[in-house]
Amino acid sequence: MKIVIVGGVAGGASFAARMRRLNEDAEIVLFEKGEYVSFANCGLPYYIGGEIAERDALLLQSVEQMQNKFNMKVHNNTEVTKINRAEKNIEFKNINGKSGKESYDYLILSPGASPIKPPISGINEASNIFTLRTVPDTDEIKSFIEKNNAKTATVVGGGFIGLEMMENLKNLGLETTLVEMSDQVMAPIDFEMAQELHEHIEDKGVRLILNDGVSEFKDSGKTIVLSSKEEIQSDITILAIGVKPENKLAVESGLEVGKRGGIVVDSKMKTSDEFIFAVGDAVEVEHFISKEKTQIALAGPANYQGRMVADILNGLNGEYDGSLGSSIAKVFDLQAASTGLNEKSLSGDYNIIHLHPVNHAAYYPGSFPMHLKVIFDNDEKILGAQCVALDGADKVIDTIATAIYAGLKVTELKNLQLAYAPPFNAAKTPANFAGYVAENILNNKVKFIQYSEVEEYKNKDYIFVDVSEKEEFNMGHVEGSINIPLGELRNHLDELKDKKVVLYCRVSLRAYIGYRILTQNNIEAIVLDGGYKTYQIANYKLKSKKAAETVKKEILDLDINNINASIKINACGLQCPGPITRVYNSIQEIEDGEIIEVLVTDIGFTKDIAAWCKTTKNTLIDIVEEDKVYKAYVMKGSNEIKTNSENRVFETHDSVTIVVFSGELDKAMAAFIIGTGAASMGKKVTMFFTFWGLSIIKKKADVDKMFMEKMFDTMLPEDINKLGLSKMNMGGLGSKMMKKVMKEKNVDDLPTLMNNAKELGIKFIACSMSMDVMGIKEEELVDGVEIGGVATYLGDAEKSGVNLFI
Repeated sequence: MKIVIVGGVAGGASFAARMRRLNEDAEIVLFEKGEYVSFANCGLPYYIGGEIAERDALLLQSVEQMQNKFNMKVHNNTEVTKINRAEKNIEFKNINGKSGKESYDYLILSPGASPIKPPISGINEASNIFTLRTVPDTDEIKSFIEKNNAKTATVVGGGFIGLEMMENLKNLGLETTLVEMSDQVMAPIDFEMAQELHEHIEDKGVRLILNDGVSEFKDSGKTIVLSSKEEIQSDITILAIGVKPENKLAVESGLEVGKRGGIVVDSKMKTSDEFIFAVGDAVEVEHFISKEKTQIALAGPANYQGRMVADILNGLNGEYDGSLGSSIAKVFDLQAASTGLNEKSLSGDYNIIHLHPVNHAAYYPGSFPMHLKVIFDNDEKILGAQCVALDGADKVIDTIATAIYAGLKVTELKNLQLAYAPPFNAAKTPANFAGYVAENILNNKVKFIQYSEVEEYKNKDYIFVDVSEKEEFNMGHVEGSINIPLGELRNHLDELKDKKVVLYCRVSLRAYIGYRILTQNNIEAIVLDGGYKTYQIANYKLKSKKAAETVKKEILDLDINNINASIKINACGLQCPGPITRVYNSIQEIEDGEIIEVLVTDIGFTKDIAAWCKTTKNTLIDIVEEDKVYKAYVMKGSNEIKTNSENRVFETHDSVTIVVFSGELDKAMAAFIIGTGAASMGKKVTMFFTFWGLSIIKKKADVDKMFMEKMFDTMLPEDINKLGLSKMNMGGLGSKMMKKVMKEKNVDDLPTLMNNAKELGIKFIACSMSMDVMGIKEEELVDGVEIGGVATYLGDAEKSGVNLFI
């Protein structure tokens, strides 16, 4: 038996190795278009970024090793140009121009897939645009960065390769931008799960641009023009917008290919020609769950398919059951894993649960929270699962993938007896918890709504009740909610009678208990799935400008090595309300100006503590991260620090703060003229817009509002161009006269004054309390406005030499 293999790497190389182990007499000939016949293509980005130090570590088997170990003939740098099916031979041509033919009894196609390089204007004239698929690609990218001393990089595409290249380019010290045409990165997971990645990417200092694509490359590729017309300067650009199957040989030889271009195979990986098999990224297979045709370019299935075909050719049983698509990616500190189908690919009735368990026993050091999503139908069939976590995402997704393959029902996850010890797992594992919650849903012990249905249920006259503790509620809550801690819920049953209630807490564990209390007292209730944590993650808003490094210092600029904390709290592994409760209790024990040091492993706490400090008028000094442990420094009260040696009071007169209370044209102009004048003199300027002053930074936006909010909306100006004068407005005629005179006298109009203020670096802050009272939403604010409370303003005012109220 003579076998010819087209393509090495995962599918072709695994076939060859298995074939030789089973059959010492077979003649095996492998053709590989590139130089390297077997290499770790998944490791290429990490070699570029320096995580993998040695290039040779990527080379799994050399040509000589393959030939000597497996007694086979290997032709590298040789392209197969034609398949002659009738004659059962192939034609080839090597890098030196030598051509020839090779006969076969069976032909194994493993050509893989190639990166998509769309016909974007200017792409062919650029010398700094690369794709990544092979070892030579890697060498070219590394060489270009070093020789050209690249400082800026842009990655186009937020899939696996795009995310890995983004991280590694950033780790090399390049100012990095990621551009993705859709509304999220990492397509296998759903939007609300990807939102956690979006926030983390920006926290790491990468600029993330979603819902935008590339329309043109200019200046030999150094200027990237987006569909939105924004221009990005980039020393090097990586195209990572997907791959397409290498099907040229199959198409030209008349083999059947699918709608997406993949080579059609049966369950034994046989093509439409009984003597030709195909494996790996080039083939179209069935999805294990949906049974629909799909293409899944992953190394695991390719390896398995190659091995299975070798078994079949040697008389062993083998049948490919379909691809589950189980995958995982590292995105800086986070892991993002998935298996099965996502919600985007489903229709009809199905159930969703979001959980936030820990990766191992909470009390053991190194415990990290997870964000787990499981999808299942009413027949208890598991349809898919996704997990984003600092650690352990692979374990839980692998467990659920195994359960899917074994045909376990979702409720049977609770019965899995998995290895447990505090350093490795929790007594009730994340998979167990998914089984428990699914069982409660299917047995009507709880009813859920999703984060995306919150506004719908508000409009249905449901009241939202947060059963978290008060200090947690202060960290953030669903707008319009009331706070009734779980321990007090039974005392409020009379108030809740005849009402429809949506319950939630941080992760909705306590909300479930509240649900059981209310429903057994005949009060209509439902639970927000995943609690405020999932809702908060899903509603993350991308930063409008370049992302700041990790977490910025909020008010103070101190050397944290010189801080002497009065109380040190180790809250690692604690779940809500543990960390914030300990901060709250400790704050009561210290004096104004003293500091608490808090250690946590919940990345979400880094955002929660900032909100809590603003609400409670305490000061977040800094947050630092080391080996996935976050250390937060919180000072009680105002920005006065007590150290061992001295009291430090911040006194500086190089800044100006302006409270803009009025929303009238002439007063707004005065505010901007004073502000830009101060900024032009080199002073730092903060403008705090509150109550009617919010009209100045308001724009027209299509947002849903409740009745009272709509009433305010009708009374407020639509945007900056609709402001009236404080005196002699005369139904708007006065403001028109003022604008006409300003134009004749070459005085900048109000929009121009505002833009000038932005360009001078003036900080705009919208009062969060006033926005809430007047029903103004974040979407109605002009770009570049921060939202903050009075503590944020006072922090700047404390250091200000001039403080004005307009």
